[in-house]
Amino acid sequence: MPQNNKISGTLSAADKQAILQQLAAIRQQLSPVLLFNLTPDDRVSMAKMGDKSLAFVQKALDYAQKNSSLVPTYLDVSEASKDLSLVNDLREIAHELNTLCQAVEDTLTMAGAEAYEASLIFHASVKGASRNNVAGSQAIYEDLVKRFPRVGRKQAATTPA
Repeated sequence: MPQNNKISGTLSAADKQAILQQLAAIRQQLSPVLLFNLTPDDRVSMAKMGDKSLAFVQKALDYAQKNSSLVPTYLDVSEASKDLSLVNDLREIAHELNTLCQAVEDTLTMAGAEAYEASLIFHASVKGASRNNVAGSQAIYEDLVKRFPRVGRKQAATTPA
């Protein structure tokens, strides 16, 4: 069965290093606002803001800024407005990052699948060569077969019931 090769690409060491440096620079540039490492419990217990909530928050803060007599003294509207501005900025950044992450993950998955498939094809070829006593194939097969531990009939038969 021929291998179905959908990707044929490489990433130079220089390009990889440059990308990692750019990602580090992005992380550094965002560090003043990336202050939290929420636990799963934190995430569950916090109020979430989706598209509908975002519109509500924007409208409520607009009203609060225009109607200061209705704002409780313990509510800092300017801080809430800064938070909303940060939300808008980070949502845009997150969208771009998520799109990039999905593309990287898809390509990683495809390249990994193709490399694994190629290795399985080679393994099957070496297995056949080993069965036919082709010189040097037995050592390669024995080394590769360690990746596939299996319970043999002897082991299963000696296991007490």
